[in-house]
Amino acid sequence: MSKHDILTAMTLYSAAATLVLVMDPLGNIPVFLSVLNSVPTARRQQIILRETFIAFVVLTAFLFFGKYILEGMRISEPALSISGGIILFLIALRMIFPHDDERVTKQTTEPFIVPLAIPLVAGPSTMTVVMLMASQQPKHIWLWMLALFIAWFISTVILVFAEKLRKVFGERGLVAIERLMGMILTTMAVQMFLTGVAEFFHL
Repeated sequence: MSKHDILTAMTLYSAAATLVLVMDPLGNIPVFLSVLNSVPTARRQQIILRETFIAFVVLTAFLFFGKYILEGMRISEPALSISGGIILFLIALRMIFPHDDERVTKQTTEPFIVPLAIPLVAGPSTMTVVMLMASQQPKHIWLWMLALFIAWFISTVILVFAEKLRKVFGERGLVAIERLMGMILTTMAVQMFLTGVAEFFHL
C-alpha cells in the first residue's frame, strides 16, 4: 500500500468516524425507542429503515449542494468551520452531561421525517459537517460520499438493533459509551474551531 493510499484510508476513516460521532446513534437509541413506543414491534424496524434512508438522502443533498447554499448566503469557509466547531462542542457537552431530551414527546401517530430522520439523524451539526467537508476539499467529494455512506450504515444498523443493544448494555452502559464519544467529539470540535480561526486570520 502506497503512502497516498494510507493517507486516503486515514482520511476516510476519520471522516466516517466524525460523522458517526455527530449522528450519535447510541445516544439516539432511547429517543427512538420512546418515539416508537406506541408503534407495533413488527413495524418499528421498517420505520427506522425508512427514516434513516430519508436522513441519508437529505445529508447527500447537503454534501453535493451545500457549497452552493453557502455561496448563495455568502458564508465563508472560516465562518462555517468556526460555527461548526461551536455546534459540535455544544453537542459534545450534551453527550458528556446528558439530560432529559425535550424533543421526546408522546407520539400518537406513526412518525414521518420529524423527529427521527430530522433532526435526530440528519441534524444541524451533521449537515454542517458534510457541507464543511465538501467545501474545504471538493476534489474528494466521492470520498466524503463513501464516508457518509459508511457512517449512515453503521448508524442504521445500531438503530435497527436498538432494543437488543439497550438490553445488552443497559441504560447506564449506553450513557457511559455516549459520554466517551462526547469526549472524543470535544477534541474534534476544538480542532475545527481552531482551523476556522487560523483560516480567518491567515495563520
